[in-house]
Amino acid sequence: MLKGIPAIISPELFKVMMEMGHGDELIIGDGNFPAASMARRLLRADGHGIPELLEAILRFFPLDSFVEHPVALMAVVPGDPTEPKIWEQYRRIIKNAEPKFADFEFVERFAFYERAKQAYAILATGEQALYANLILKKGVVVE
Repeated sequence: MLKGIPAIISPELFKVMMEMGHGDELIIGDGNFPAASMARRLLRADGHGIPELLEAILRFFPLDSFVEHPVALMAVVPGDPTEPKIWEQYRRIIKNAEPKFADFEFVERFAFYERAKQAYAILATGEQALYANLILKKGVVVE
């Protein structure tokens, strides 16, 4: 244990966040996301929801300020009536951590999968909300 590290962040997740460099991407997948079949590095956070993980991660993880959209969401499949309420929760959490955050990038489902295959790591969660998957692009620490 270390002081100030939320217990929800596993040693493996903390290690991976430390290893990642500027521009590397971390996928946070909901419970339906095919993480194991896509991950170069698979991390598990079973039983945890994405909002509490996101809040803890953003205490340490700088978002890329050199791109227009450092956070991407999986877009709703055309014709699917789902309206993901979790996205507003994400927006509040991200704005709290990164006040200059403007908006999300929305990535088509299969394009999201292809991007996930190239990501530095995928964090598989127990999140039950639909369309809860997101991509975080790491920035630089300037403090």
